[in-house]
Amino acid sequence: MRRVFLYSHDTFGLGHLRRNLAIAHRLLAAEGAFSVLLLTGSPVAEIWDMPAALEVQSLPPVVKTGAERYESREPGKLFGMVKGYREALILKLVLRDQPDIFLVDHAPAGMNGELLSTLALIRQELPQTRVVLGLRDILDSPATVRALWAEQSIQALLEEAYDDILVYGSRSLFDVAEGYGLSPAIAARLRYCGHVVAPALGRAAEPCWDVSRAAGRPVVLVTAGGGGDGFALMQAYLCGLPPPGEAAFHSVVVTGPLMPSAERDRLAQLAQARADVELVTYTTNLLPSLKAAALVVSMAGYNTTAELIALRRAAILVPRAAPRAEQLLRARQMAALGLARMVEPDENLTTRLAALIPEVLHAPPAANWARLDLGGAERVAEILAAPTLHGVSVA
Repeated sequence: MRRVFLYSHDTFGLGHLRRNLAIAHRLLAAEGAFSVLLLTGSPVAEIWDMPAALEVQSLPPVVKTGAERYESREPGKLFGMVKGYREALILKLVLRDQPDIFLVDHAPAGMNGELLSTLALIRQELPQTRVVLGLRDILDSPATVRALWAEQSIQALLEEAYDDILVYGSRSLFDVAEGYGLSPAIAARLRYCGHVVAPALGRAAEPCWDVSRAAGRPVVLVTAGGGGDGFALMQAYLCGLPPPGEAAFHSVVVTGPLMPSAERDRLAQLAQARADVELVTYTTNLLPSLKAAALVVSMAGYNTTAELIALRRAAILVPRAAPRAEQLLRARQMAALGLARMVEPDENLTTRLAALIPEVLHAPPAANWARLDLGGAERVAEILAAPTLHGVSVA
């Protein structure tokens, strides 16, 4: 049995947590092959559905406040002290367990460089531990990634500290080596695994809304992941709805567990006089709701878009434009493939959503779904189970 550590820094939203849980599910499904410890900084890890056999070690939560800027989520706690404890805790656990595989999600140096001491220790004292980086399909604009990686010497870190790099996407959609200017030595370590999607898409479960209130009408599901920056989208959606009694669809707005209470209260005020609108605080299993919805209005985070593709749902994507261009690039990519409609950041969100919703609800289904590979979790498990990790990249 191989001991695997999954590092998920989780400084904003639910994306990293959900992606790592999808991988953990698949690793643990290979009975007797892996034991898995998840290191997560998510503030909602305690309320999330976890695989029974998964070990979870919470890291003191921090929040991203800007490009490469962080603060402690707990008021009054000095960020430097929180970071120092996270770094020491990770180091202690690696020394204790000496994992066979250390899989790092997204951030090669960890949150604010917190993995550097652990990576150095592994290279010097634990040469048997394979260190692997998992990257989502798009990190940011190529120019931004190149500049940031040059500033932080990330290419040198990849060459020295990492055995392999797994890309949770397809080369046909975005060439990581070319886009980020990777050296030939690093490019040779790349493996494109396909998009990682949560398991059990067909699992029998009820959607998160009151089916009797929907009364047979098509449901438009509005979601913004954790909800930390979803208020503008949801407010615009509610303000653009037809007058009560005139909508031919039922609206379900999932605010997310990380939305501030004042913003959630404001949305409740907008929805309180409408029988055709339901507000749901959060659900730990959004998949049945995505599957049952006629249309999904969402931001363009990695997990939600991958799940929309897997379920072949009609979608309107409203990407955040800052601090990273990742969502904007992904939404444009999806729109170019004909898999979703999108709202550009410079458009009037309320007016545009009001016009798009009836149009997309009555549009014929997209026919281009097969362009994207969704076998990422399975391929990650296969790669980690192989006797060695180095090999030729697969497209």
